[in-house]
Amino acid sequence: MTGRASLSRAVLAERPGALRLVTVDRPEPGPGEVRIAVHAAGICASDREVRDGTRAEGYVRYPVVPGHEWSGTVEAVGSGVDPALIGRRTVGEGFRACGTCERCRSGETSLCTAGYEETGFTRPGAFADHLVLPARLLHLLPDDADLTAAALLEPAAVVAAAVLRAAPRPGERVAVVGAGTLGLLAVQLLAASTPAELLAVDPRPRPLEQAASFGADRTAEPAAAAELHGGYDLVVETAGARGTARDACLLARRGGRVVLTGMPEPGALGIDPVHLSVSQLTVASVFGATPAAWAYATRAFALGLLRPAPLVTHQLPLPSFAEAIDLVGSGDPEVGKVLLRP
Repeated sequence: MTGRASLSRAVLAERPGALRLVTVDRPEPGPGEVRIAVHAAGICASDREVRDGTRAEGYVRYPVVPGHEWSGTVEAVGSGVDPALIGRRTVGEGFRACGTCERCRSGETSLCTAGYEETGFTRPGAFADHLVLPARLLHLLPDDADLTAAALLEPAAVVAAAVLRAAPRPGERVAVVGAGTLGLLAVQLLAASTPAELLAVDPRPRPLEQAASFGADRTAEPAAAAELHGGYDLVVETAGARGTARDACLLARRGGRVVLTGMPEPGALGIDPVHLSVSQLTVASVFGATPAAWAYATRAFALGLLRPAPLVTHQLPLPSFAEAIDLVGSGDPEVGKVLLRP
């Protein structure tokens, strides 16, 4: 008879609109793999897309256990993995890059040409008691790390990728468009570059207050930010709203730099190619994070430059997954980051 210690709960998305809590045999790590005891798993808009069936074709494969933002402790290792990892606090990369294609060998693992594979979308994720993944994807944390805060290191790694791409220089005028989770993490990392001015733009009062507490010395709602067009050396867009990519380009000065990290829905306003050309803007985009970005984010977290804990407003137990997913994107101004706690 199977004991409770050898069982594991997971939220299974069988198909769009059909999520249920299941109990299965505890997964065992294979060669080169580790099993993680999940401490917390963050929920973002892409998890709602998995539930609702609105995620872009090719970027989800049902049935799947969602959960790509997580923190936990190494509980077991497979063959070929150093047993000293057992007991270590950790986070881990989501992309399952092949490691051998030209892009991977150039360090651009988020552009792997072997096909899209990611924890929580095409491979079992962290809305579960346990998670199994390759040991090579781990980024270990200090022994005293706050694992609840560390559950936000996946979005922090995306922000770190944007900051590495943006290459901020001391004394620059910098703007962040969007003050959700990504935007507030971006404010923290960009504040560490000692900008001459750091602006946060968002239509909601509460996120703007948080942005100010994280280092933004100027905040503005979008209508007011229109008066600041052309004033910033670097603009990082994080919202993925209908007009934020366009607005980010308008905020940049002539010859300025723009990095897009938000994932817009169909129907988003386009960037004016005439403005782009005449202003000689440099526009880059980020999707996911490379190992270098993960290393940057985890190092900044360990040093206290990244402080994700204040962003967490709700922690719900795993069986309350439906309520937790509903909270995300509910429009409630008091909802920040929502975590599931196995």
